[in-house]
Amino acid sequence: MNALELVTRIRTELHPGDHDNFVVQLIEDGEAPRGVIQTFAAEENHIVSSDWRTFLALASKATEPKARGFFTLLATGEELVLPMLEPLALAAGMTAKDFHNYEPFPGCAAYPAYQAWLALNGEPTDVILALLANFTAWGGYCARMAKGLREHYGFGDEACAFVDFFATPAPQLEEQALAAVQAALDTGWQPKHAWRYGRLLQAYELQFWSTLA
Repeated sequence: MNALELVTRIRTELHPGDHDNFVVQLIEDGEAPRGVIQTFAAEENHIVSSDWRTFLALASKATEPKARGFFTLLATGEELVLPMLEPLALAAGMTAKDFHNYEPFPGCAAYPAYQAWLALNGEPTDVILALLANFTAWGGYCARMAKGLREHYGFGDEACAFVDFFATPAPQLEEQALAAVQAALDTGWQPKHAWRYGRLLQAYELQFWSTLA
């Protein structure tokens, strides 16, 4: 099995059901209170800050150059999107003071906490596979949110920049990930915990959304 086949398999097997995330459906339909969007932005401010450090830690841990490059690209993305969250919160009616003083819910903090655990305990290539499976669902959620925020809440491009970023395909990141997985396979590596990591990431992802509700 090559890298593309392996990535396709884990994405297919771990992809959440169409109705698993009802919060995104509410936002897409314009039925979610603006307070949910405020909380989403404020929680993501904590998550992105954490994930930025997590991906840098994974980059430093990875010994294979292509894997190191993949995690470095992820960290760069977190750096880019962090300033995009306050405009989203403000557009939803949150004050700048409340945004910066916001304290996260435990149910929302579980996802970044587990990613940080992966940086300490995870095998880097297994982590790459798990992240790719989760990113597929996350990108779809962001695309649906972007549509709903524009159509039903009147948000402009600045307010939607965060969700637009993740809704946009990233071919360079995909190519780097596939190259990293293939490089590992070429050395005889086989996935050991990727499905476990991915399953837990998806569970914590859905816990994040249910906590928002």
